[in-house]
Amino acid sequence: MKKRLYFGSNLKMYKNVHDTIAYLEQLQQLTADLNREKYTLFIIPSYTSHEQACKKINQSLIKLGAQNMCWEEQGQFTGEISPLMLQELGLELVELGHSERRHIFGESNEMLRRKVNASLSHGFTTLLCIGETGDEKDYGISDEILRIQLKTALLDVKEQDYGKLWIAYEPVWAIGINGRPATTDYAQEKHSVIRTALVELFGKQGNDIPILYGGSVNLDNAASLIVQPDIDGLFVGRSAWDAQNFNTLIRDAVMAYDTQPLV
Repeated sequence: MKKRLYFGSNLKMYKNVHDTIAYLEQLQQLTADLNREKYTLFIIPSYTSHEQACKKINQSLIKLGAQNMCWEEQGQFTGEISPLMLQELGLELVELGHSERRHIFGESNEMLRRKVNASLSHGFTTLLCIGETGDEKDYGISDEILRIQLKTALLDVKEQDYGKLWIAYEPVWAIGINGRPATTDYAQEKHSVIRTALVELFGKQGNDIPILYGGSVNLDNAASLIVQPDIDGLFVGRSAWDAQNFNTLIRDAVMAYDTQPLV
C-alpha cells in the first residue's frame, strides 16, 4: 500500500503579509490538482500573516501552521503566543522544537514536552522537530540525541493523540545557507532510528506517525529522499520559498515515488 506523502515549508522570518499571501495563492493554484487524499501540503508563515492567510487560503489544500506556541493558555509570557490565540485564527498545525528555537532561544526538551502536550490537548496537528548538531554527529552520538529528544518531548502523549503527531528530522548541520545536505543513506538511517523509537514509545501505532526529512532539501535530492522507506515527507527550506520551484520539487518527488514498485 502506498503511503501518504507530506510536503511543507517553514517561512521563518521571511516574507511580509503581502508577499506571503501572494506566495500562498500562487502555490495553491499551482498544486490544486494534486490529490489531497494522497498528499498533504502545509506552509508555516509568520504570525503577522496568519489572519489574512486563514481567510484567503483553503486549508483542505494547504494546511497553515504556527512556528511556535506557549504551553499556557494565558499568563505573563511576554512575546509568546497562546494556543487559544492560534485556535481563534483557525490554524490547524503547530511546529515545535525547530533547531533555531532550541539553540538560539534555549528551548529545552522539558519545555518541548509541555508544548507538545498543550498543542495536542488543544487539537492541533503537532510537528515536533528533532535533530543533532554537527558536533554531536562527529562525536558519534546522533542516535542517542534523537532518542532523548523524542522520548522526553513525547513522554506524556496519549493514545488518542497519536494521529495528530508528526515528526520532522532536521540535522542542525544541514540547515540554513551554509548547510550541507545529508546523504540519502544517512537520512534514511536516522529515520529508521526515529521509527524504532516511536514504536518503542507507542507500539505498532508508532509505524503510522509520519516522519519528514528537512535539511537542504532541493530539486537535486528530493526525489531520492522521498523514495526511502522511512521518509514520509519533505520539510523544505529555501527551495520552497518560490512557489514555482516548490511546485516543481513536489511533482518531481511525487513522480519518483509513484513510479516505485510496491514492496
